[in-house]
Amino acid sequence: MLESCQNAQERWGGVHLLIDRWLQERGELVTAYTALSNASASAVDTQGLQRFCEILVDYVSAGHFEVYEQLTNEAKAFGDQRGLDLAKQIYPRIEAITEVALAFNDRCDNGDCRDGVSIGEELNRLGQLLHERFELEDCLIEVLHNAHQQQAVAESAL
Repeated sequence: MLESCQNAQERWGGVHLLIDRWLQERGELVTAYTALSNASASAVDTQGLQRFCEILVDYVSAGHFEVYEQLTNEAKAFGDQRGLDLAKQIYPRIEAITEVALAFNDRCDNGDCRDGVSIGEELNRLGQLLHERFELEDCLIEVLHNAHQQQAVAESAL
């Protein structure tokens, strides 16, 4: 029984830690976004904008190259076709939001984010899209990971 429990922890504990780190980074992203959106529209906080963009790129990259892959692998391992079907429906929207976020970052890298009014409008739009993305990601975490935790605990108890 102990060995089964350890195997489950080794197998899925890493996914949990990965999600925890990613959600912590999400919090940092929201904090950086809030600081920027609360700044004066006439003056762009270039350091704050640069920091926000760094966190933004790290966050969306971790989602695509680490978290989503691990969640999908976990669902496959548990034979969760419903979860995999949901992921196929949700991923295209997340990818579209990622493209907007990366385009925003590229414009800022090119120095095209210096106009305070324009950047304020873009940040507002990006904030709405990030909020949507967070809800979609939470749905994926719920369906592709949290749903399997009880099953993993039950299997390790056998």
